[in-house]
Amino acid sequence: MIPSIILMSTLKEGYLILFSGLIIVFSALLTLSLFFKFGLPVLLFIYKIITKGPDKKIKDIAIGSNQKFTGEEAAVIAAAIHLYLNEQHDFENPILTIKKAEKSYSPWSSKIYGIQNKL
Repeated sequence: MIPSIILMSTLKEGYLILFSGLIIVFSALLTLSLFFKFGLPVLLFIYKIITKGPDKKIKDIAIGSNQKFTGEEAAVIAAAIHLYLNEQHDFENPILTIKKAEKSYSPWSSKIYGIQNKL
C-alpha cells in the first residue's frame, strides 16, 4: 500500500512540474511574439519622433576634406593595411599524413566481458 501512495505523490509532482514548465515557456513565447508584433513598431516610431531628422541619402551627404591630412599619413595607413592583409603567422606544410597508431590490448576496453552477471 505504501509504494502506491509514494507513486501517486511523485506522479502528481511530475504533472505539476510539467504543466508549470509548459505555462512558463508558452507565456514567454507569447510575450515575445506580442512584443515583436506591437512593441517594436511603437519603439521605432518613438525613435523616429525623437530624432526628428529626415532620412539622408548617400548623395546628399557632403564630403568634407581635412587640410591637415598629408600624404605621409596616407602612406602610413596604406602600409599598415598592406601589412595586415598580407600577414602570415605560421607556414604549415599542406601535406597531411595519417598514421595508424598501434594500440596495445587492454582488458578494460574489451567488449567480450559484459557487466551483466548471467547466473
